[in-house]
Amino acid sequence: MGQPADDVSATILCCDLGGSSLRVGLINEQGRIVAQATQTLAVPVSPDGRSEVDPQVWWHTFQKLVASLASAGPSLLHKVVGVSICGMTRTQVLVDDDGHAVRPAITWRDSRAGSEVLDLAAACDGESIDVFHPVARLAWVQRHEPEAFAAARVVIEPKDYLALRLTRRPASDRISLARLLAVIRSEGPLARFSSLLPDLVQPSSMIDRVRSGLPSPLDALAGCPVFMASNDTWTAVLGLGALRSGLAYNIVGTSEVLGLIASQPATAPGLMSVDWGDGLHQIGGPSQNGGDVIPWLVHACGGQDHNLAESLSFLLAGPRHPQPVLFLPFLQGERVPYWDPDLRGAFLGLAKGHGSTDLAWAVLEGAAFAARLVLERAEAATGEAVREIRFGGGGARSEAWCQVRADAMRRPVAVGAYDEPGLLGCAAVAWTGLGRFASLTEAQQMIAPPVRQFEPQIDRAEHYDALYAVYTDAVSATAPIAHRLAAMRIADGLATVAAPQDER
Repeated sequence: MGQPADDVSATILCCDLGGSSLRVGLINEQGRIVAQATQTLAVPVSPDGRSEVDPQVWWHTFQKLVASLASAGPSLLHKVVGVSICGMTRTQVLVDDDGHAVRPAITWRDSRAGSEVLDLAAACDGESIDVFHPVARLAWVQRHEPEAFAAARVVIEPKDYLALRLTRRPASDRISLARLLAVIRSEGPLARFSSLLPDLVQPSSMIDRVRSGLPSPLDALAGCPVFMASNDTWTAVLGLGALRSGLAYNIVGTSEVLGLIASQPATAPGLMSVDWGDGLHQIGGPSQNGGDVIPWLVHACGGQDHNLAESLSFLLAGPRHPQPVLFLPFLQGERVPYWDPDLRGAFLGLAKGHGSTDLAWAVLEGAAFAARLVLERAEAATGEAVREIRFGGGGARSEAWCQVRADAMRRPVAVGAYDEPGLLGCAAVAWTGLGRFASLTEAQQMIAPPVRQFEPQIDRAEHYDALYAVYTDAVSATAPIAHRLAAMRIADGLATVAAPQDER
């Protein structure tokens, strides 16, 4: 946890509920993180594609972390003037009239709704429906758990669930619910879902105030305004200072997300286009894989996960073979731009002389190529080349990762002072809502200036151009094989393999 300053001024209590952790922080008007605390979270995935989390876990973890902040300084919470929460999206929390979840939340990793996709496609006016679409998940619940569906009053996102517990008001925002709002109408075949939509609140507007009667230490926040942030991507982009036309963002957390910010709407195959308000449009979207490839790599190479950054640096420091290894980073299928849960990862070009260092560099490069493909499609759709990529999340802590991105994507990569863009974005939202900044544009310029920049190195960029061409061919060539492998299971008695930790 960060150490609080002795002369703490007014702060915002910020919360970023991500796929692999929940973070809280106290951030002042200058964008300085006064104190922070983090708790790792699990998002399990079972072999049948089920991925669920009890939302009570998030609430109890939030309380625990706020208590941790309070213990660092007796007066810290009394100087909080607002609360702002962002979080992972494409995760459905169904709650009843009393604000209680009627079933576990269906996370962004869940892929069970395949049987619903064909039934819904014709009813969705051209919207692309896949197993990850929220309306497919709702249809699955209605068919398989009719009692839970009948008990539900609204469907909200994880961040909204925490805000609901603080204020009693179920609300969300149009950006977070964009895919659901695109297909639900008050009339027609999907009208049965329209009653589940919550109140929609504009980012930086107040949802309500923290209610009284909450347990300690949350009772110290009673009466504080709770402001509507958006999903973790939008909020982190704001916290990177990238919520401006002509910039791109690339955030590496548990999964990875890349997008281009444009002043006009645009569409591209496999990419998501969302109106982000204030005349800005996002085109890009989330991967199914991201920073979680690093612990997988470290474990596969015999390392320990108590210090992933140190383990990664150790792997990268060894000698490299003159011939490259190519990595396809689809360890859990893929979302953007393929939307294919049955894609699988692969190392290609392995020779006897290759070792763990070659595999480590291949993992960083393969993830960068996946991001480059999304960026190229977005630029082709808008007709504009981005002038800079704002890079954030866990990947931004590694200089090697930042430089590989700059070289492989042929764009300058800029990194901020903190690797917590979600928390900074929450602060920008709340300080704007309180009137300290005239707009979110002004807020991000003041709170989130870049402090480091990585320029593409021409010789490496040319090498990566050639390797990227092989990468794009390899994805097409191996997809049919991946599908065949995904459909197979090892016969009983042939092997006994320990289940991954999150599936036990």
